Amino acid sequence: MTKDDSPTRFAHPRFWGTWLAIGAMHLGAWLPWRLKLWVGKAIGLAAWRFAKSRRHITETNIRLCFPELDADRQAALVRESFIANGIGILETATGWCRDPEHLRHRVTFRGQEHMARAQGRGQGVLIIGIHFSTLDLGGALHSLFFPADVVYRPHDNPLFERFMTRARSRIFGRAIDRRDLRGVVRRLKAGHNVWYSPDQDFGRDASVFAPFFGIEAATIKLTAKIARMTGAPVMPLIFHRNPDDRTYTLEYLPALADFPSDDEVADAARINAVIEAAIRRHPEQYLWLHRRFKTRPRGEPKLY
Repeated sequence: MTKDDSPTRFAHPRFWGTWLAIGAMHLGAWLPWRLKLWVGKAIGLAAWRFAKSRRHITETNIRLCFPELDADRQAALVRESFIANGIGILETATGWCRDPEHLRHRVTFRGQEHMARAQGRGQGVLIIGIHFSTLDLGGALHSLFFPADVVYRPHDNPLFERFMTRARSRIFGRAIDRRDLRGVVRRLKAGHNVWYSPDQDFGRDASVFAPFFGIEAATIKLTAKIARMTGAPVMPLIFHRNPDDRTYTLEYLPALADFPSDDEVADAARINAVIEAAIRRHPEQYLWLHRRFKTRPRGEPKLY
């Protein structure tokens, strides 16, 4: 144990709130299912009402991405998105704090033949995940069927980072810092599957601009780069909560053919198109609270 990870350090009063949050997540993971949904919905509605900055971001994203909806339907989708992400907090707690085996009966898994075919090539598969509210629970349930590592962004709070990393390491084979490109490449070349989510804005230097819901969005180039460096097949994975709010569907799509190409913008646009199509199935479950269009092409005004 390093000095930074010592129990004495995390006993400091500045971590008491984090300990409370971790305890609440453990408690929430063990709530009866209906109560879990009720608490999650209450959290989402409270955030919708009081988190004005996040509501502004969500409203902007939905106005930009769904111009075909009238104002009332856009407003309803904003509210539904907050509810879904509130429930997602309890789903994340469940994925991190409980054995996913207890939810096997709630999952329908489709497209396993695509993964089996890709793995038959004798190398790791780059799994394209999407930032749905169900993301971490989806990873836990995915582990029931196929092993995978996960690429993640380290948390700024060291105590919560330790909690989160230990939880994900229990679910996945290895939790890999998103800055560790060599680690991702090594694992894929060694035959390990790697779960990777490329649908957030990581700034101009790491990105090209490609359309996402008809909006030019900063889209990271790393997906095509990893595929080119490793020869790994790139396979989209879709995961969502079903309308009954009790069951889930996890689905692999076929690995992308002829990917990557020699055009990094076309490759980024192709990934975005796959993600957009998945989101349109259950738009309320996507993480619209994220500033997806934060980075703009030079000369364009900010959107938030």
